[in-house]
Amino acid sequence: MRTQKYDVYLTAEEKRLLLNVLIDKRNLLMAAGKYTDAIDDLIVKITKARPKRHLLSA
Repeated sequence: MRTQKYDVYLTAEEKRLLLNVLIDKRNLLMAAGKYTDAIDDLIVKITKARPKRHLLSA
């Protein structure tokens, strides 16, 4: 069974805030000696995401 994919559209401010939160969470997990693989994957996906252009109708 295929997993459903979702698109999330973020402004530059929202993207920056999300990255800061994920990095803070990653640091907490590292300090506790836990795995950070899932957080690392999310950080990479967010930083590599290309901005999407929106066409405005006239």
